Amino acid sequence: MNKFFLGFLCLLLISLGIFLFIPKENLKGNDSKVFKKEKAAVPEKVIGVYLTGWSASNEEKIDYVIDLSKRTSVNAVVIDIKDWSGHVSYDTDVKEMENAERVIIKDVPRVVKKFHDNGLYVIGRITVFQDPVLASLRNDLAVKSRSGGLWYDFNGLSWIDPSKKEGWDYNIALAKDALGKGFDEINFDYIRFPSDGVLMDMDFDNIASEREVIRSFFAYLRESIPDDNISVDLFGLTTVNKDDLGIGQVIEDAYQYFDFVCPMVYPSHYVSGFLKFENPADYPFEVVAYSMAKAKIRLGDYGSKLRPWLQDFNLGAEYDTAKIYLQIKAVKDILGDDYSGYMLWSPENWYNEEAIIEGGD
Repeated sequence: MNKFFLGFLCLLLISLGIFLFIPKENLKGNDSKVFKKEKAAVPEKVIGVYLTGWSASNEEKIDYVIDLSKRTSVNAVVIDIKDWSGHVSYDTDVKEMENAERVIIKDVPRVVKKFHDNGLYVIGRITVFQDPVLASLRNDLAVKSRSGGLWYDFNGLSWIDPSKKEGWDYNIALAKDALGKGFDEINFDYIRFPSDGVLMDMDFDNIASEREVIRSFFAYLRESIPDDNISVDLFGLTTVNKDDLGIGQVIEDAYQYFDFVCPMVYPSHYVSGFLKFENPADYPFEVVAYSMAKAKIRLGDYGSKLRPWLQDFNLGAEYDTAKIYLQIKAVKDILGDDYSGYMLWSPENWYNEEAIIEGGD
């Protein structure tokens, strides 16, 4: 009897040992949602630069950003994972993305790891409702023309109806996939209704309020991604306007749900007459300072942080070292103890090193 019991006990221990040493990923297939990922640590001040998917696939550009980070205060990089075209830039594990993928970045985990190994915080950027690919694949989710067919903006791009929950889930699935591949944060852009095109020709299903649609999506995003860092890009004018600009964006609504709110306070994007300036692009300090001051007042006791996009491109004026530096100075001067950094946008993905160095941390 004792021998039988000892034999049974040995078999039991062996079985338990085998179970304990089975790799975790084999327990539930490839479902990464089963295991809770620790929230990525955010630098106290995020100084970020933007890369397209194409740039993030280019070792020269990757090394350029890493080298830039060693010479300046840059400590973060923003990479397109779904851009203005609607194409997804890497091979995802999301079935719904199969026909949207244009695999530019061949090995996303390797690229993310390379940045991490060199001390950079890595942000994935998703263009949400401007999505010609999904609109083409799923006409039922697209903004329609009152005359029939898809609606197009002045750039010939089609959009997803912001009220369609399937469109929400599509973008959230991509965000979760990217987080599972090592991204520290997801930055959501184009969470809004279209702002150009023949707007009166747009046909939506039962939308009572643009603001309520966008606010509901903000809430749904936070509920769906509760334990990771998320940020949202807003029109620069959301800092000063109390209405939703006709696109559904109100800055207080964003403050409630995002870790970082990123108004695009590019001086070139403000209309003639703003602050009585004929050409606001000629006054980078004044435009950015005024916008951030208003945004700071409205931030109040919300738990979010402000981290604006700044202009590093020529539009409205030549944006030299002085003009780029003055934007950085405005953000730091106005936010003071609440300063959490900034991000620079250059379509060519080359950045003004002197301005960043002059701007400091």
